[in-house]
Amino acid sequence: MSNLCQILGLVGDPVGSRCDPQLSAPSASAGSQARKLLIVEDDPDLVAALLAYFEVRNYSIDVARDGRTGLQLALHESYDVIVVGGSVPHLDGTQLLSRLRDSGASVPALMLTARHELRDKLAAFRAGADDYVTRPFALPELEVRLDALVARANGRRRTLQVRDLHFNLATQDVTRAGVGLQLRSAPRKLLELLMRHSPTVVTRSRLEAALWGEDPPDADVLRAHIYDLRKSVDGPYEVKLMETLPKLGYRIRDPGSPGC
Repeated sequence: MSNLCQILGLVGDPVGSRCDPQLSAPSASAGSQARKLLIVEDDPDLVAALLAYFEVRNYSIDVARDGRTGLQLALHESYDVIVVGGSVPHLDGTQLLSRLRDSGASVPALMLTARHELRDKLAAFRAGADDYVTRPFALPELEVRLDALVARANGRRRTLQVRDLHFNLATQDVTRAGVGLQLRSAPRKLLELLMRHSPTVVTRSRLEAALWGEDPPDADVLRAHIYDLRKSVDGPYEVKLMETLPKLGYRIRDPGSPGC
């Protein structure tokens, strides 16, 4: 039996000691842009299982072994979805989610835990969990739940808004204070990514990947595109929405919002 098959058994794979070949194959979406997943979990066997399963399914994965580290990553990186263990050290899953939501972050989050009691589920949802899965579980079910969370988050956001800045995803029109902004293709792509993840920081590498994939130019072209975007978004306005965080990246946020 392969190591992957053994690990799958630990997390409640319904095939037991038998390895279903479908569990080892990449999903049909493998040619699309990788989704970025944060796993906050201190169980090494569970982490190994999740990595083995999702890395071949076009997920780019970061792992935090404790809640405090997980919260910092969630606040300063951009993720499509987060899996949070219920009993991680320093900050447990419920505390992490509560602080994350207090910051204004809306990234979809799934609680993955051995706690089956109704009071634990209610506490997680009240803290900001979007879904709740108890162990043991089947990895294909977890994948479907994560896909649903990402699709729901993308589908419900037809217009992005930060203060008086609006981005219509259907028409690609951008306005601030009711005035249309004329943006070239690259700054427009950067703006969409920044607004989708507002108020969290988007790293330079994530922004470069959005424009050029895995082959960014040698020159610092990103800085020029950010300059053009900042001039359009903030130039004539008193309240500035774009921020540069040295050595971290960039973000767009409403400085008047709670937690900002």
